[in-house]
Amino acid sequence: MASKARTMINDLLDDNSFVEFGEAVTARSTDFNDLEPKEASDGVITGHGLINDSLVFVYAQDASVLGGTIGEMHAKKIAKLYDMATKVGAPVVGLIDSNGVRLYEAMDSIEAIGDIISLASSASGAIAQVLAIAGNCGGGLNALAALNDYVIMCEDAHMFINSPDTIDNNYTDKLDTSSAQFRYESGCIDAICSVDEIPELIRDYLDVAPHNNTESGYIDEFTEDDFNRAVDYNSDDNVKTLITEIADDNFFVETKSGIKDVVTGLIRLAGQSVGVVANGTDEESSRLNVNGAYEMADFVSYCDAFGIPILTITNMDGFECDLNTERHMGDALAKLAIALSSADVPKVNLIVGKAVGSGYIFMNSKSLGADLVYAYPGADMTLMDERKIAKILSDNGSDINEIESLYRENNSGIDNAARRGLVDRIINPADSRKYLIDAFEILYSKNRYTDIKKHSAK
Repeated sequence: MASKARTMINDLLDDNSFVEFGEAVTARSTDFNDLEPKEASDGVITGHGLINDSLVFVYAQDASVLGGTIGEMHAKKIAKLYDMATKVGAPVVGLIDSNGVRLYEAMDSIEAIGDIISLASSASGAIAQVLAIAGNCGGGLNALAALNDYVIMCEDAHMFINSPDTIDNNYTDKLDTSSAQFRYESGCIDAICSVDEIPELIRDYLDVAPHNNTESGYIDEFTEDDFNRAVDYNSDDNVKTLITEIADDNFFVETKSGIKDVVTGLIRLAGQSVGVVANGTDEESSRLNVNGAYEMADFVSYCDAFGIPILTITNMDGFECDLNTERHMGDALAKLAIALSSADVPKVNLIVGKAVGSGYIFMNSKSLGADLVYAYPGADMTLMDERKIAKILSDNGSDINEIESLYRENNSGIDNAARRGLVDRIINPADSRKYLIDAFEILYSKNRYTDIKKHSAK
């Protein structure tokens, strides 16, 4: 009977495509050689195969062999896989199920984890890295998870730096910090799934994400969706509905879905992969918080590293008002500003609701480098609530109502923003798809010509 690890590999890859290497590898002699078991594969299955006819390299820790524990040779097999994958520009898919470091090998086993993390660090931004946590993922392996581009976790798996019962004033029944739900809400993973759902989620992600940083956004020219299809959307819909409506074939792969006040993920537009960053459209999530800002910054950096165009969908009513915001939002916004302003991929902003105050700046505004900004007729751009502005500007003899009305007429609203050049075009929601496709098509060759320019022609 095939082990869980081997079954997961076979279910993940295209039929009959898996080619294993290192099957005969066992632990080398150590100071405790007489005590340490020697078993073929050394607790990890490695090899290559196909997903949707594209080459991938895969490793799966086998808990039925030495508990999937990590030792020197175990790590060297994964290292060999990373070396081959980076040479040919193919993704690495990891299936984690390990009881930790191998005690027989003492500090050698800790060093082995360091080798894996070092290789994953070098591969970050060069090749796609995907991880499924199907069992235990403890200690230093958490850093490996954080280095991967897309991480999913089985509902009964456990991921931890320290086990829950070792944390002061905590225990598993009080708060299981190793649970999939805790990791999901903390933004450590992208999705929770069953073992049977692992193959579909990974295949969907790799179907829309670039496999390496030379694919220029990954073009699939064979989409059958109508480029001019009308978008069915109204302001009461959740932003995920709009994203799905805009996308080719209504196909949207969401990332970090446990972070509620922002939405990030990948879609295709006319066959081209596009990264989407959006505020929520419901009242609870229209204010940006610290976790959301950090997630947006990370996702923008990911898109830029892999040459993925960025679409922001803005409905921003300012920032959360709490102590955590005051402590950390400045740093989070700085990271987001750096990510947006330094990203040289095509960047388009679609304002669908509010764009209020300084918060709007950090949603891919013109000032932070947006190439094109579109807005819906019902959108609203303003410095702050006009009534509050009127109270500040008025004196004892002024008519607050009149000041409020004049300010709104001359300064607020999407029409005034368009007159000031902050919005390039006001579009109807039904036309969103065709205008966004056009935007990314004309921006496809952005930056290519000045990069190769030798000197002026005159």
